[in-house]
Amino acid sequence: MSIPKPLVQTNQAFIVVTVVMALLLHPAILLIPFVVGAYTLITKKNPVILWSRRFLKKPMASYLQEDRDQQLFNQWIATICLGLSFLFFSIGLPLLGFAFSVMVIVAAGVALMGYCIGCTIRYRYMMWKHNRTKVQA
Repeated sequence: MSIPKPLVQTNQAFIVVTVVMALLLHPAILLIPFVVGAYTLITKKNPVILWSRRFLKKPMASYLQEDRDQQLFNQWIATICLGLSFLFFSIGLPLLGFAFSVMVIVAAGVALMGYCIGCTIRYRYMMWKHNRTKVQA
């Protein structure tokens, strides 16, 4: 199953905008992308993507497609980092909170420019798993 690239980019932009707002205005805003991410991981349905579908001008299949499993993997990374960021801000460790927020902004921002850090991590993990099972056989 796949997701049209413009919808993936909308979700990435949502993450960048909300995390930047959290850093500029108040760390509690991190709960917005965190809750959306957690909901997505639990239900396998991203509310930002579902809402954005209505704005596509062409049929969904006519757009360049992104792998759904890869997007869920990326969502895991972002949601964990956002949760850690919020936790660190909450317990009085703002430098760590800032660091995890910036990691999310950089990853989503770079993805908007065409390079997927999460894809590289997943690819390397899958190759590691493959090579490990090959050695054991």
